[in-house]
Amino acid sequence: MESFNITQLRLQNQHLVQPEFITPSDIVKHMGAMQSQDYAAAKWALGQRLKGCTDDMVDKALADGSIIRTHVLRPTWHFVHPDDLRWMLMLTAKRIQAAAVARHRQLQLDAAVLAKCEKLILKALDGKEQITRDDAAAFLTAHGVATNEQRFVHIMEHLELAQLVCSGGREGKQFTYALFDKRVPAAKLPEKEEALAMLAGRYFTSHGPATIADFAWWSGLTITDAKAGLESVKQKLTSHTFGKEAYWFAERENLSDKATAAHLLPNYDEYIVAYKNRDATIDARHISKADPRGTIFNHTFLINGKIEGLWKKVVKKDTLELELNPFRKLNQKSLKAVEQAAKQYAKFLGLKKSQFAEVIA
Repeated sequence: MESFNITQLRLQNQHLVQPEFITPSDIVKHMGAMQSQDYAAAKWALGQRLKGCTDDMVDKALADGSIIRTHVLRPTWHFVHPDDLRWMLMLTAKRIQAAAVARHRQLQLDAAVLAKCEKLILKALDGKEQITRDDAAAFLTAHGVATNEQRFVHIMEHLELAQLVCSGGREGKQFTYALFDKRVPAAKLPEKEEALAMLAGRYFTSHGPATIADFAWWSGLTITDAKAGLESVKQKLTSHTFGKEAYWFAERENLSDKATAAHLLPNYDEYIVAYKNRDATIDARHISKADPRGTIFNHTFLINGKIEGLWKKVVKKDTLELELNPFRKLNQKSLKAVEQAAKQYAKFLGLKKSQFAEVIA
């Protein structure tokens, strides 16, 4: 399989081309989970994978609980469908908690302190739909629990992984916490083997072609569990060997062969961060530009599935202004494709116009 075909299949399976879904909950369900610590950027990650989605639609989905934003894969926030959260946490929570032990020790968050925090936050939420982060932190502080030096973030992550709280709707620009059981429907948990199969099926269907190492990275599972999950579903998947690696994926009909397509990816987009090996999407010469700190991605733009540069945005009144920093001079077809992508992003944001300037370093 050629690298170009890997990128085209990923574009299609991630619904960056030929999107089929309309609602944020539909695409989140399809993707399994979508990294979302940068909320504004993550909304666009959802939006460009949907038909006719707007920024407000994602806010409304978070508010009504049809998507949840919480810690579920690796120690960071993800969007996840409420129907999937309990069984996913059954697979992932203990490993995330174990990885946090050393940091908890540095922050003096022992079992007794965390147990106290659990009781306090549940008390703060008693009789309420949700509380803001500021109010939650203030309540802890008022009851003798320090919330400085990242203690609050780790306390609330602990409560999320313990299935006590999850995201509520935003109040203004503030994020909130709600009781887990009020937002996440009760459900009988599957056996571990079935849950591993469910997660593997979701990943390779939505993110493939991908390797077992990619799946283990994305999910945070051990290689042993990742292999067990793939083994249970691989008869439903297609595989191709590229180099020495087996790539697994689910094929969709009518694979797009659109000549020149551009995508404005936000930081932490699943098209990049969901893979341990990113050779298919970016030239090795440009990795330090796209990912200067090794883990934090800039906003990047794609031409036919390959990262070709960086972008920044400024909103002025009703106009989206983009600054493009391509890794090489773009031809007219590529510039036209970026222009179309900018129009799509402006429409998502509810803006009337878009324009961009190409800046060559």
